[in-house]
Amino acid sequence: MSYDDVEIEDMDWNEELLAFTYPCPCGDLFQITKAELKIGEEIARCPSCSLYITVIYNQEDFMDSDQNKSVEPARQQRVVTVA
Repeated sequence: MSYDDVEIEDMDWNEELLAFTYPCPCGDLFQITKAELKIGEEIARCPSCSLYITVIYNQEDFMDSDQNKSVEPARQQRVVTVA
């Protein structure tokens, strides 16, 4: 059973760990990456103890943004040179 259920909005993005984090009672941080969220993982684990939390989030928010969009052709720009 998870220690707690935590909304993704209540977690902090840690640029050093490249993961969402949340304080663990042991003093360390629960951690979950964007890649884990993208594949549907919802468990954030603490690396220092056996506790884990369930992350409440919308998986669609972490899917590739270009996956559901049509690809637009590249626009050509005219290059003007000054002599």
